[in-house]
Amino acid sequence: MIQGSCLCGRIAYELRAPLRTMYYCHCRMCRKASGSSFATNLVVNTDDFVIVAGHSFLKSHESSPNEYRHFCGECGSPIYGEAALRPGVVAVRCGTLNEDPGIGCSYHIYTGSKSSWFAISDQLPRFPAAPGE
Repeated sequence: MIQGSCLCGRIAYELRAPLRTMYYCHCRMCRKASGSSFATNLVVNTDDFVIVAGHSFLKSHESSPNEYRHFCGECGSPIYGEAALRPGVVAVRCGTLNEDPGIGCSYHIYTGSKSSWFAISDQLPRFPAAPGE
């Protein structure tokens, strides 16, 4: 089991099953939400992602139709995202993990809209949009 929390510690969560995959997202919305050049996300089955403390501090923003970004209403830490187009999974923001998840990133998505100031220097697969789009 892997644990995570927001910056202020009011929200805590657990990942209760083996992890599926980790990826870098360079889309404009992830850049805006993370305040960085990209977001690093873990794909987790919805049933295996459990908020164990601070549920009342969790706030949501519909960043695209039927796509929600959940964050701490106190400190602003992005916690996870979910979308109707990806039922049964959430994208957990890796910056909120309390420990090493034991896996690394597998690919980059939305490289077609990545920031101009960041150069991808690894050899991971790159997709101009999300795989399958």
